[in-house]
Amino acid sequence: MNTEILLDEIPSLDLADFTSGDPSLKAKFVQDLGKAFNNIGFVAVKNHGLTDVHTEKLYEAVQAFFHSPDELKQQYIVEGIAGQRGYVAKGKETAKGFKVADLKEFYHVGQPKIDDGDPIWAEYPDNVFPKEFPAFEEYTVLTYQTLQNAGKNLLKAIALYLELPEDYFEDKVKNGNSILRAIHYFPIPNPDELPEGAVRAAAHGDINLITLLMGASAEGLEVLRTDGKWIPITSLPDYVVVNVGDMLDRLTNHKLKSTIHRVVNPPKEKLGTSRFSIPFFMHPRSEMDLTCLESCVDALHPKMYVDMTAGEFLNERLIELGLKK
Repeated sequence: MNTEILLDEIPSLDLADFTSGDPSLKAKFVQDLGKAFNNIGFVAVKNHGLTDVHTEKLYEAVQAFFHSPDELKQQYIVEGIAGQRGYVAKGKETAKGFKVADLKEFYHVGQPKIDDGDPIWAEYPDNVFPKEFPAFEEYTVLTYQTLQNAGKNLLKAIALYLELPEDYFEDKVKNGNSILRAIHYFPIPNPDELPEGAVRAAAHGDINLITLLMGASAEGLEVLRTDGKWIPITSLPDYVVVNVGDMLDRLTNHKLKSTIHRVVNPPKEKLGTSRFSIPFFMHPRSEMDLTCLESCVDALHPKMYVDMTAGEFLNERLIELGLKK
């Protein structure tokens, strides 16, 4: 895993400070998290629940699947659900505002269904898993549940920063439409054959509330700073990088900022290598109202966004990405 030092611009926080029971540590965590999300939109967080062994096993399973033949991978394409579960092949996703597809393939794991009578389950497709790689299901589901728990604690801290009840997001993310995306940025053996402007992931903001990203297998992630400069982001061991998504940006009227980021192509000598990344996109339930909070709207900060639900916004973005007609 990549172990380079995080840039000074990205604050490093300890989630244990929030959950420790110490009021002063908790209050400081809330303010530090909120200020970072108000400024650059990214933080690095440790004590998120993932272990080194777990992460290694996860990446082994994911890499085994993506290194398998295309014929096998394509068995796990699920038609008619806009790529929300299973395998999504190369050339299928194009960033908003771009005409050339990203240089990647990926696999989506959604909320593991439980028998609790919640009507939300009718909205979600069933997960599919490659039977040839049983560890894939084991470790992706475990990762999903671990990062979801960490995400819920982070949302509690965000709620407190916004001077909302600590449990404000709890009912909104219960059995939410979150996605774990295992991504393979495939080797580029001959860059001369690529379409003009093709990159591993073009500049974009994430759709969801927050994204939790463990260290990728190689460098390449860059964040657009407020002064217009792109800065590389690489993760310390034991940390996940957490960023604001567009839904949280909308809810807070851009008080908490969904920062634009991208994954650039590797240098020439590394074009023939793969890059793997496994972000967890934390989504709420589809009925969550994303109308800007009244506390985030005033004369200096007029309302920026039209009212819509999380489900309506997701649908709009899936169409923009080319995943849905």
